[in-house]
Amino acid sequence: MNTALTQAAVTTLADPDTPFAVVDVHKALRNIERLARRAERLGVTLRPHVKTAKSLDIAALMHGGAPCPVTVSTLAEAEAFADGGYTDITYAVGIDPHKLPRVLALLRRGVTLRVLLDSREQAAFVADAAREAGLAVPAQIEIDCDSHRGGLKADAPGLLDIGRILHEAGCLNGVLTHAGESYFADTPEDQRLAAKNERDAAVAAAERLRAAGLPVSTVSVGSTPTAHAAEDLTGVTELRAGNYVFFDLVMAGLGVCHVEDLALSVVVTVIGHRPEHGWIVTDGGWMAMSRDRGTARQAQDQGYGLVLDLAGNPIPNLVMSAASQEHGTLTARDSADLPNLPIGTRLRILPNHACATAAQHRGYHVIDSTRPTDPAPAIQAHWGRITGW
Repeated sequence: MNTALTQAAVTTLADPDTPFAVVDVHKALRNIERLARRAERLGVTLRPHVKTAKSLDIAALMHGGAPCPVTVSTLAEAEAFADGGYTDITYAVGIDPHKLPRVLALLRRGVTLRVLLDSREQAAFVADAAREAGLAVPAQIEIDCDSHRGGLKADAPGLLDIGRILHEAGCLNGVLTHAGESYFADTPEDQRLAAKNERDAAVAAAERLRAAGLPVSTVSVGSTPTAHAAEDLTGVTELRAGNYVFFDLVMAGLGVCHVEDLALSVVVTVIGHRPEHGWIVTDGGWMAMSRDRGTARQAQDQGYGLVLDLAGNPIPNLVMSAASQEHGTLTARDSADLPNLPIGTRLRILPNHACATAAQHRGYHVIDSTRPTDPAPAIQAHWGRITGW
């Protein structure tokens, strides 16, 4: 875990070698506060998903610098956040046997690490491992609310059997669901319905388990779209979301946020021109932006990202329309003229999928958009990301 990038002799975004990732701390804090207020109004605990930023520095923004409940997507994240003082962690990817020694090691350190499962087979090997270790392994049963990925339907016959296997070993913690299909919910009403369905599925599963005499302490729901659309979370104990810290063009395309809310961008440099094709070429390809084309199915396809100047102002009609490994291609929409951007010009690209773009970088240069940008935004700090798996 890098808690901070090595301080370099740089002062503004005009200095580091490109491409590199930039976080606008002002926008990130505004996004964090927005969802924190919403969770408070809804009466649930907010458990941020730290897989997006994978950074202790950014996680510290979420709860006044103190460790808070978090969700992770890898055991490397769980271990790194435990090393950083986080003791309330949910590992929200289905568990398999060879990962249990690392889970048990964290539990022995005093970390409450919950695992996720959706089958009798998983429940049995978790229960066996807990008995052998003499240590409860808190487990949540994954509930499928929209056929997006894993999980059991709330009325699945096997739900109670799984609950009993876990309960008899002292491992049953609760239920968890994720409305992954909400990322294709194009209207506010669709997002509200997805949030309601997500809550209803999780609560129904919890009520079935309780009616069978099985204790359920945690009812966990969440995705970035549903977290911002939920109107009633009665019966739910916690809300999860991760993308909201940065937001991205997919979320803006759904109307969950505005383009102006996006806190993550990638700085690239113009390295060439192909006027016969209408191209401006940069040094930022899919190794800098990722291959994600999540806006392709939306009303406005944003290619691989929208283009800003170095100060963060949108350049009208300019989009990153193509990418190879280390080259990005910028083109103009709607037959507009290409802007005059000489070789050496620095630009910022807003990503389709913040999680995927952040994963391409070792860390972040941090700016504050409320501060002067002349001659270029000043770098306020350098924040690292978790490395390894």
